[in-house]
Amino acid sequence: TDRKKLHTAPVGQVFRLRPFHVLVATGGGYAGYRKYEDYKLEQLEKRGIEVPVKLASEWEVALYKSVPTRLLSRAWGRLNQVELPTWLRKPVYSLYIWTFGVNMKEAAVEDLHHYRNLSEFFRRKLKPQVRPVCCLHSVISPSDGKILNFGQVKNCEVEQVKGVTYSLESFLGPRISTEEMHFSQAPPGNSFQQQLVTKEGNELYHCVIYLAPGDYHCFHSPTDWTVSHRRHFPGSLMSVNPGVARWIKELFCHNERVVLTGDWKHGFFSLTAVGATNVGSIRIYFDQDLHTNSPSYSKGSYNDFSFISNNKEGIPMRKGEHLGEFNLGSTIVLIFEAPKDFKFNLKAGQKIRFGEALGSL
Repeated sequence: TDRKKLHTAPVGQVFRLRPFHVLVATGGGYAGYRKYEDYKLEQLEKRGIEVPVKLASEWEVALYKSVPTRLLSRAWGRLNQVELPTWLRKPVYSLYIWTFGVNMKEAAVEDLHHYRNLSEFFRRKLKPQVRPVCCLHSVISPSDGKILNFGQVKNCEVEQVKGVTYSLESFLGPRISTEEMHFSQAPPGNSFQQQLVTKEGNELYHCVIYLAPGDYHCFHSPTDWTVSHRRHFPGSLMSVNPGVARWIKELFCHNERVVLTGDWKHGFFSLTAVGATNVGSIRIYFDQDLHTNSPSYSKGSYNDFSFISNNKEGIPMRKGEHLGEFNLGSTIVLIFEAPKDFKFNLKAGQKIRFGEALGSL
């Protein structure tokens, strides 16, 4: 009679699962499985074994998109800005350095205690002499990273990795009005690709550079050019590592991205910074109005901003000049017009550093 009564909730109430929890658990588990599959593919590539292309089905893409990567990326961004106690900085940063193979000897400040939070560590600057800018070639790498693909654009399709393509028009969005460009454009009756090529005898080229978490996170101007227009696409924040890029068609069109377009001495030139998981923040130094990974996300929308109407000459950029930064690591896509004798000095899969030549005439 002296025993206390235990009040318990009904079994059905205890084990009640909400749809959101099911989506997060299922999507997160599947994302983990994909990471393991990516690791196996990397091991096969290292052994020189060619990996066949196997694209994700619609339900697999939908399941991956169910993971709240935008919310997680915002949370990760806030966590990165939390100031670490001085005694904790070296152990935390040392673990990151060991995990991702960071070369701190190249950093402008090698002392780990100098970086108050993870965000400052990710955005660390380099010593000027460790990244000399190549003066002999017309186009240099805008960042450190890995070359995923490069070559001519054909049939309005661009390769994100070998054998997996995406639509040029879906990626860049509708054609920008002639008033916002310094040069005349092709008649509207031509294909989207032909409309971007402004000079007879020129071709459209592309290059995709993947920035790993351990890479230098700033990106620079790849050539001398003038930025006329910025287009911001809100979107998903799926991983853009080579394994996922090989698996999801039009991955770069699904993800959030910032497209900078303008012109260089040979015509059309564009640089696109593609966001990814935990990389909700894309910063362009001269564009203070840009705010990426905003909670007010409208699927399928984009925001335009013209630098011609606000600055009559656009934004002139010199080769090697600081342009922007990611918060962790992501992808840079260059799409530009050049004469037919333009040659890339690259191999797919090679590591490249900012300042090294991509190609020249």
